[in-house]
Amino acid sequence: MAVFNIEPIVQSLHAVRRDWRSLQKRSQEPGGREFPSRDALADIVEQLKGVLFPMRLGPPDLRQESEDFYVGHTLDAALHGLLAQIRLELRYVHRHQPVEEQNIEKRAVQAARSFAASLPDIRSLLDSDVLAAYHGDPAARSVDEVLLCYPGILAMIHHRLAHRLYQLELPLLARIVAEQAHSLTGIDIHPGAQIGAGFFIDHGTGVVIGETAVIGERVRVYQAVTLGAKRFPTDDDGHLQKGLPRHPVVEDDVVIYAGATVLGRVTLGRGATIGGNVWITHDVPAGGNVTQALSRHDASRNGESSETVAA
Repeated sequence: MAVFNIEPIVQSLHAVRRDWRSLQKRSQEPGGREFPSRDALADIVEQLKGVLFPMRLGPPDLRQESEDFYVGHTLDAALHGLLAQIRLELRYVHRHQPVEEQNIEKRAVQAARSFAASLPDIRSLLDSDVLAAYHGDPAARSVDEVLLCYPGILAMIHHRLAHRLYQLELPLLARIVAEQAHSLTGIDIHPGAQIGAGFFIDHGTGVVIGETAVIGERVRVYQAVTLGAKRFPTDDDGHLQKGLPRHPVVEDDVVIYAGATVLGRVTLGRGATIGGNVWITHDVPAGGNVTQALSRHDASRNGESSETVAA
């Protein structure tokens, strides 16, 4: 005797899926997957980590004399897997548009090849991030420790890969890769954010960096820092306007301490230091130093409550 009466639940779930697909104008025809797979992309990213850092993030039994063979074999598998996911995203985007399959295939191959060609530059950027963490943290005993253990580096590996996918106009793939790092580290970096070389996220939990943020070189941020939007403009119909520059610009050599919140399209000038737990909605000049005490002084001078400026 069956313990559960499964059949009516299965039929009800079928009806719910059918209604949702009809509402979203999805195909009701029998067929394969319509959009990319999180699990497949997770496997691809793991392969790419090994390709980028074979002797540290590759298989435990890898030897240097086999390094190039491993990288070539793994890269070929990763790129074929990525190509399949690119095809799925492009078909998903064009599901309501009369785009020929050969054009989708051509664009998918071009994107995969372009992504592959960028991997040496991505590795160089990640090397600069690892060095920034090593030199910026007195507790770091080696660059290998930084690469293997620091959540900020894991987040940046994902971000450097995701940002390249974003540049190639594959935003869904990029977002999935970015959100995998968010789940693993608590660091939320939108793949659209532009981040220069030598970026160091210390500790990292709770860091949020928005889509249109622009970050220069040798920037250091600590846990719970937010580079966010101050407001969300809407069009005449009340819909949010997408893609507008709405996040901060952080110039070279800026340090932002724990808990600071920087909102809107403001600029933190080169070499500025932002103290912990401050709330910033205005530009900070090059070399500027913002602390809670200064924020409270400015708030009092402007007739505002200190809580409005210093969180």
